[in-house]
Amino acid sequence: MLGSSSPLLIDGELVPGSRRFETVNPATEEVLGEAADAVPEEMDRAIAAARRAFDTSGWATDPGLRAHCLRQLSEALTRHSDELRELTVAEVGAPRFLTYGAQLDAPVADLTWFADLAERYEWEHDLGRASPMGMTSDRRVVREPAGVVGAVTPWNFPHQINLAKLGPALAAGNTVVLKPAPETPWCAAALGVVIAEETDIPPGVVNVVTGADHALGAMLSTDPRVDLVSFTGSTATGRAVMRDAAETVKRVFLELGGKSAFIVLDDADLRAACSHAAFAGITHAGQGCAITTRLLVPRARHDEAVEMTATTMAKLGTGDPRDDRTVCGPVISARQRDRIEGYLDLARAEGGAFATGGGRPEGRAKGFWIEPTLVTGLDNTARAAREEIFGPVLVIMPHDGDDDAVRIANDSPYGLSGAVHGGDPDRARAAARRLRTGTVSVNGGVWYGADVPFGGYKQSGIGREMGVAGFEEYLETKAIAEIARTGEGVG
Repeated sequence: MLGSSSPLLIDGELVPGSRRFETVNPATEEVLGEAADAVPEEMDRAIAAARRAFDTSGWATDPGLRAHCLRQLSEALTRHSDELRELTVAEVGAPRFLTYGAQLDAPVADLTWFADLAERYEWEHDLGRASPMGMTSDRRVVREPAGVVGAVTPWNFPHQINLAKLGPALAAGNTVVLKPAPETPWCAAALGVVIAEETDIPPGVVNVVTGADHALGAMLSTDPRVDLVSFTGSTATGRAVMRDAAETVKRVFLELGGKSAFIVLDDADLRAACSHAAFAGITHAGQGCAITTRLLVPRARHDEAVEMTATTMAKLGTGDPRDDRTVCGPVISARQRDRIEGYLDLARAEGGAFATGGGRPEGRAKGFWIEPTLVTGLDNTARAAREEIFGPVLVIMPHDGDDDAVRIANDSPYGLSGAVHGGDPDRARAAARRLRTGTVSVNGGVWYGADVPFGGYKQSGIGREMGVAGFEEYLETKAIAEIARTGEGVG
């Protein structure tokens, strides 16, 4: 599908781009090939195409066409699933087992849910007749697409996040300019190729602009032709998006960072809970904003919990992402590896110790690798316990009962996700309800799904992705009142 290069998609045409840049396999440091490295003029053309397609085509007013095209896209991506799977493992360093879930198959299937929603959604709602100020009027509320959407996405789960923005945005009737992360341009370019060659999505409705320059994404925040920016990434960059978008008072959806807590109550099966926490914390090398990276355990059983968690993490270790058994592959880049190592140095300086891990694994001279690491000896004021590391690093801390565990969990600038494990389901649910987070897993429950809204409290973002709530992020609300004619009923 892609060969050794990847194109831009602008106004329905696949174009090579003015420049090229290399994309690298994070497990081996092998150069995979080249991707289009767009210049500002190409982003400008993409925005113009999206604006024209929204303003002049029938896309915004034809939910049937939108549903048809989304189903086409899902079917086409499914046909290419084997090729996309290999691409994802190579470019992202994602463990192969994840591609059968959130890294590929699940988000591709989720497109059909948004196609169905476009067809069944109540686009107009009749409020009936009323006579404010003596003026008898028939009133209705109409939901309409926001317009041109700028979608800026990260590298950790590229298919999931690209499609979690495209699916609802397109179902709602918007046009989109997608700017993916420089680390994973091929995943987005493959999507553009499929859209151009295997769907009836009209020219300009979807534009894919890859590039090494982060300033390309900033153009979407400042350009007055863009009506809404949907951004997933770091909280620091999210603040910049908000500042830039404020100039034109455009709407923003922000899905940002997390430092989620995994609470083990004193009536939980400690071994099962710690094993679960270890697996969750190092999956995909910890490169997930909703991954639980603070493990809170009963103080009386802290040492047991450390031993159990460290044993599981060491046993899982790191592995070749092509291997179906691998849980923790490489991190995405040398820069990210260096950043994580900086936090490990900081943890030592803050008085922490490593029950397992703490550096690069032996025998991996090539690639960007960090051992699964369990940090002990820190409290919740330590930077390593408060800031998002985005690596296979789990900080374990003691708590003194349910109230203390919830207090520690909520003592964070973030509020994206969390988990509670306990023997009494009612007690575990009660703790979960007190967490100030957008999603919570209770005793291993899985909240991911096309119909489940995802997003965070506090500095974890604004708005929701997925579900009806995520779909409605891409809609405007219009109220229409018509003077009632004598003798006519409400309509």
